Amino acid sequence: MGSNTLSSVREIRHSQRANGPAAILAIGTANPPNCVSQKEYPDYYFRVTKSQHLTDLKQKLSNFCEMTSTEKRYFHHTEELLDAHPEFLCRDTPSLDARLDIAAAAAPELAALAAAKAIAEWGCPATDITHLVISTNSGAHAPGIDLRLVSLLGLRVSVCRTVLNLNGCSGGAASLRLAKDLAENNRGARVLVACVELTVVSFRVCPSAGPCSTSTLISQAVFGDGAGAVIVGADAVHSIERPLFEMVSASQNTIPATDGVLTMQLTEAGLDGHIFTRELIPLAAKHIEQCLTDAFEQLGIICGGTKWNDLFFVVHPGIRGIMDHIQRALRLDPGKLAASRTVLRDYGNMLGATLIFVLDEQRRQMEETGEWGVMMGFGPGFTVETMLLHSVARNLHDKN
Repeated sequence: MGSNTLSSVREIRHSQRANGPAAILAIGTANPPNCVSQKEYPDYYFRVTKSQHLTDLKQKLSNFCEMTSTEKRYFHHTEELLDAHPEFLCRDTPSLDARLDIAAAAAPELAALAAAKAIAEWGCPATDITHLVISTNSGAHAPGIDLRLVSLLGLRVSVCRTVLNLNGCSGGAASLRLAKDLAENNRGARVLVACVELTVVSFRVCPSAGPCSTSTLISQAVFGDGAGAVIVGADAVHSIERPLFEMVSASQNTIPATDGVLTMQLTEAGLDGHIFTRELIPLAAKHIEQCLTDAFEQLGIICGGTKWNDLFFVVHPGIRGIMDHIQRALRLDPGKLAASRTVLRDYGNMLGATLIFVLDEQRRQMEETGEWGVMMGFGPGFTVETMLLHSVARNLHDKN
């Protein structure tokens, strides 16, 4: 009886797993309507924070904005909303509750816009979604974005929900890594990943001096709001579904002794943290090649040197300096990071949602890139998320 039971368990386990690798089946993105050009942002910021007398800081922010290569960003918060919450402009006044209440109402709506686009492209009913993965740095409620999204999209009440909080810019990559595991270990699973970010939780007035001043100004020059959604599933039904990228392997590496380089924490005055760009930028470039090499060697593939130019790249852009350093470290041809640079230009850094925007932009550029590629996200830790991708859409196009 014991051996028969064991055999049955193994048979059941085998039947629960998908036959093939997980694949990205559809992508959707969305932004709030409030758009501010990067050129106008310093005037906007110092006006809404009632800090126009800090002319030296305004010039410093202008310099940071010019260095980003970003042309515009989108925000849920408006001047009217900020005027209604003067506590947001005083670092010593508790404002976390109000910020989280705003995000709790707005984040599910924005995530639903991106998810609805992905579901429409996917072409199947929303009730076919079996798993929901939410990533955000903007929420701290339960029930939260996940349950509200179930209602907004009309998902089945039995959908399996998982929420990832405070993963920073690596949230998008971490969510897709989890979705890959869910899809491959649950036959027939269709996973909706939704990453949504609202900077109202971190918007704050800049202190007049000190290290916090620089960190605050960098954050104000870089981050914007957005939501990205992806449908992930294995064993695609080709009469209905159109796979875009197979998710071949995924890994996570934490660089030792770097936990202070990029930090985030919820405080009474909202989401706060520090970005030490002088250390962060070279860190990403120094370790990225080893992370890529390790990822390929796990599959028995030796890759490196000029071979990196045979790949396409879906990389969280962070800030322009990171892109420049990565391009030099990997000796990449001009244009290899075009998708990342395009998203950084048009939207800024939307934390975890950014990588999905880059993925969406990359699939539009697939005619000019290779069949194999890598997706990479960076976050607190300092953490590097790496996923190897295979372009199914490109492969099918070539065969046709």
